[in-house]
Amino acid sequence: MNGTELLTPQVVLIMLLGAVAAGGIVLLATALIPREPPPPSTRTSIIEDLRAYGRRLPIAIIAGLFVLLITGWPVAAIATVALVLLWDRLFGGGRAARLSVARIEALAAWTESLRDTVAGAVGLEQAIPASVHAAGPAIRDDLQTLADRLRVRVPLPEALQRFADELDDSGADLIIAALILNSRLRGPGLRQVLTSLSESARAELEMRQRVSAGRRSTERSVQIVVGVTVLFVVLLRVFNPDYVEPYGTALGQVVLVLVLGFFAAGIAWMQRLTRFETPERFLRSRSPAKGGVS
Repeated sequence: MNGTELLTPQVVLIMLLGAVAAGGIVLLATALIPREPPPPSTRTSIIEDLRAYGRRLPIAIIAGLFVLLITGWPVAAIATVALVLLWDRLFGGGRAARLSVARIEALAAWTESLRDTVAGAVGLEQAIPASVHAAGPAIRDDLQTLADRLRVRVPLPEALQRFADELDDSGADLIIAALILNSRLRGPGLRQVLTSLSESARAELEMRQRVSAGRRSTERSVQIVVGVTVLFVVLLRVFNPDYVEPYGTALGQVVLVLVLGFFAAGIAWMQRLTRFETPERFLRSRSPAKGGVS
């Protein structure tokens, strides 16, 4: 039985009903999981999401057609398309953790550079622009925007608040909050405060690196499980088609929807194990940060 003979109206109807049922289960499970809404500054626009999916859509369609050609199972083809489109959401946690670690490392180095600059009896308004070129790539652009705001006479507390919103990191909030307090009170001891903050940032960096290294193995395990399973099914369909022949029927496709649903739930659970739960930010402005110097 090839893929053309399988695509009868009855099979398409059963597939649609199965997809609707699976979608309802996913939506119900998502609604039952308590979660706080993300802050406005971290929300991605619909256009950005569509652009990201649009870049992966051709690859997803090609992969789905390949699976449909090899197996003749429309459900497997649809699952392949969904897997390619959602790859970053399922397996992108490691990259986000590495970016967070790089940001904390850059903040620690920038705090030390700022401390050394302030030691020369230079105020924050002058020390911050002077420290931009020595900053790490993870925060250099945001720091350059902060320096540009200071050059156009944006008040230092307001510019630092926008800087915190753009970094959107709980580890950065502690450093920036101390700078905001000093910019308002103009008290002594800023160099000692920056020394303590840099030591705290280094300690947090070491902790995040240990956690990231421990969870990186779990993320690799998830990717290996997914890859081996997909490869095993494809090879089984090619070299031993009689064994998986029941999945070529309409009832088999419905059963395959249930099997893939349990498989997706297992992947989602394993993916949750790789997440690094960072503390909630406390230095958050009432309005979302806007890009640019304004």
